[in-house]
Amino acid sequence: MAFVLLVLILVGVWLFCLFEVLGTDETDVRHLPKFGWFLVVLLGFLLGAGAWLLFGRPRRAREETVWPLPGASGAPKGPDDDPAFLEDLDRRLRDDE
Repeated sequence: MAFVLLVLILVGVWLFCLFEVLGTDETDVRHLPKFGWFLVVLLGFLLGAGAWLLFGRPRRAREETVWPLPGASGAPKGPDDDPAFLEDLDRRLRDDE
């Protein structure tokens, strides 16, 4: 059972790398053309997938963050922090009375 699980994980990593090569923009690929990386990953199986992850995958900028930091400009606000929302709510409550 453990062997089957290991094989599924390895095939999943290989497929992930294969689809990531296909989905990466040609200008972002490093060291080889995109078609070259596709062949390396396809024919090299785990060695090709490892090479893609280490050498071919595009690097992300270090200052890129997934979520804005609290208090940063452009950070999402709750409705109770938005003065326009509070004014609109107050207006709608007064109209109902």
